[in-house]
Amino acid sequence: MTTYHTTLDSPVGDLLLTADASGTLTSLSVPGQKGGRTVGPDWRHAPELFAEAERQLTAYFAGELKEFRLPLRASGTEFREKVWDALDSVPYGTTATYGEIAARIGASRVAVRAVGGAIGANPLLIVRPCHRVIGADGSLTGYAGGLERKVQLLTLEGR
Repeated sequence: MTTYHTTLDSPVGDLLLTADASGTLTSLSVPGQKGGRTVGPDWRHAPELFAEAERQLTAYFAGELKEFRLPLRASGTEFREKVWDALDSVPYGTTATYGEIAARIGASRVAVRAVGGAIGANPLLIVRPCHRVIGADGSLTGYAGGLERKVQLLTLEGR
């Protein structure tokens, strides 16, 4: 399957977006992201596939959009996909703890570390809001895009 890509300028750095042929977003990475994607030799540059994503991301960074409505497809284990889906239930301007995410998917307290690992592997930064997940004590713990970006995104959202 061909991977299509584009790069968008944003307040948190250049965003690398990938999609399938239908325009369904498959990843959103930032520079220096732990586990982030880089353009592959067989990828096709197709900015036209990302017009709606660009419109929504621009509105988000302008403080005008609180919920993304984009077709998303992320591939992972069943557990990871449950965790990633749970991220969508954390509203704009709020935060949830790793334990709360574990509870939302019916995982035990001992699974909190696994939940953290799944959140850290989220391939759709920003649009699937892993930046809204914080430590049980309210601390800003890990973010694949870097803690500085996590602070920027939460500040943008009024947190």
